[in-house]
Amino acid sequence: MHLIQKIPLVDANVHYCAQFFDAASAAELLRDLIATTPWETHFVRIFGREIPAPRQSSWHGDPHCSYRYSKVRYEPKAWTPALTQVRNILAMTGIGEFNCVLANFYRSGSDSMGWHSDSEPELGPDPLIASVSLGAPRRFCLRHKMGPDKHELLLTSGSLLVMAEGAQKNYQHALPKMTNVGAPRVNLTFRQIASESQMPTSCTKPPQNRYISHLP
Repeated sequence: MHLIQKIPLVDANVHYCAQFFDAASAAELLRDLIATTPWETHFVRIFGREIPAPRQSSWHGDPHCSYRYSKVRYEPKAWTPALTQVRNILAMTGIGEFNCVLANFYRSGSDSMGWHSDSEPELGPDPLIASVSLGAPRRFCLRHKMGPDKHELLLTSGSLLVMAEGAQKNYQHALPKMTNVGAPRVNLTFRQIASESQMPTSCTKPPQNRYISHLP
């Protein structure tokens, strides 16, 4: 049974599981993702200037799942076998059914993510996001948009963070630099984008996978 911890936040429903994948499965999945994901450097717009993001990324999803971020539209790449396995696990365990994922590759503690909310219109008014972390443990910070509430936790390898009602509407989150971290980290944030026809995702009958030895 996976141990799920509810994060004590005002106005948000967030849960954390420190060992959604066991250590061996997390290490294997990390190697697969680093080797098989078509990483690229995305650009972000800050004060009218486009600068390279301090990490590498790759956007994947079903054919209709185009995504606009920092005034740039990304068309989805095809699902890789490793990403498909994780997607199916999330469906099989009841976390949710997702049709797209943003993969981020933090090559060391010098790579980071600034304060933001995943509140793009394509995700709907109150999105569900499942975030899988693999590799070097990193600090993850949350702060309320209107009030003093803050929280910080260490995202360990093989962990799962589920951000549900209120998390994007009422909070920002960030992954700050950690100068004492030399090992890489991969983060997968699974999302759901609705098509015009509201077509269902295709992961309702997941196949057997090799990345997880037991289910809750």
